[in-house]
Amino acid sequence: MGIMSKILGGGGTHSTEDYVELNLDDFDTARGDAGIQVRLAEISEQRDAIAIKDAVYDGNLVIADITRMSPSDSVVDRILEDLRQVAREVDGDVVVKGEDEVIVAPTGVTINREKLS
Repeated sequence: MGIMSKILGGGGTHSTEDYVELNLDDFDTARGDAGIQVRLAEISEQRDAIAIKDAVYDGNLVIADITRMSPSDSVVDRILEDLRQVAREVDGDVVVKGEDEVIVAPTGVTINREKLS
């Protein structure tokens, strides 16, 4: 049986002796430091925006749930303006998705507003 037959599975049958069980402890599975982390947050009051701003200043992308806030609440407008200001300061991006999420991106990350089809 040639190498291509083995790769493509052509010809012959396979038994459990054909496979090797791998133990993940035998491999280095540590992840390297990611350049950007995606952080999740919930906003229910003005002070919740502080941790989000800090995360964006640290270079992280933040997806914040704002469902606990009333859309007509003036605090929401102030929080969104604070987050827009942070995005401008770090040359990032911010978008409000529907009435329930805010996404704030750090330096060098833009948010495409078009949905994938």
